Amino acid sequence: MSSLADSYYARANELLARAWTANAPVIAQLAPVIGASIAKGGVVHTFGSGHSELISREIIGRAGGLVCVTGLIDPTGGFIENLPGYGTRLVERYDRQYQLLAGEVIIVISNSGKNGSPIDVALYAKQKGLTVVALTCLAMSRATPSQHPGGKRLFEVADHVLDNGGVPGDAIVDVGGGAMAGPTSTFIGCSVLNWLTLAVVDWLKAGGHAAPLLRSQNLPGAIEYNRELGKKYQGRLSRQLA
Repeated sequence: MSSLADSYYARANELLARAWTANAPVIAQLAPVIGASIAKGGVVHTFGSGHSELISREIIGRAGGLVCVTGLIDPTGGFIENLPGYGTRLVERYDRQYQLLAGEVIIVISNSGKNGSPIDVALYAKQKGLTVVALTCLAMSRATPSQHPGGKRLFEVADHVLDNGGVPGDAIVDVGGGAMAGPTSTFIGCSVLNWLTLAVVDWLKAGGHAAPLLRSQNLPGAIEYNRELGKKYQGRLSRQLA
């Protein structure tokens, strides 16, 4: 008799494989956009409200990841993400400190894609001339109305959309009594961002550009290496390199 964990393993890996296939064309479009920005000295911005912040942090200051990724962090943890205008004030403050520059890319992450702050951030970034990438669950987003005053959902305002392929409600295992468990948005979302990172590295290498990849600080000499790598982006990264 299979366990709940067995059910989750099988179904989650099925969704992961579908996400790989579904997102490959979008990743192929995005890699040159992000790569060209990085080659010119640009940074990649990320924002995830609430639990989605965990996904954004996957590629910020990450061993094996690009050094030039920085994140907008909501100090409330998304608790007031539907307060009208809150996301705009948040991103304005971030812009003053770290600079959102035309030609750069921002990845906005929201599983539901309906809440105010992520949409505020996306709209502000578009006005500043950035390319906006949404990472969302299209099945869930299409099934729920927007909480943003403008009435649109994240996928409707983004320039490119990455779909985590999840289900409405996120959890995929029926544990009985109407309860569901086993969410997939985090592990698939993080996978999608790592696929995108590697596609960007491919593009940089093919064009003869250096890929500014961080090393694990647990390796000899890595801390010094990472600090030197980060000098180019001084004042623009939300996570200081140790």
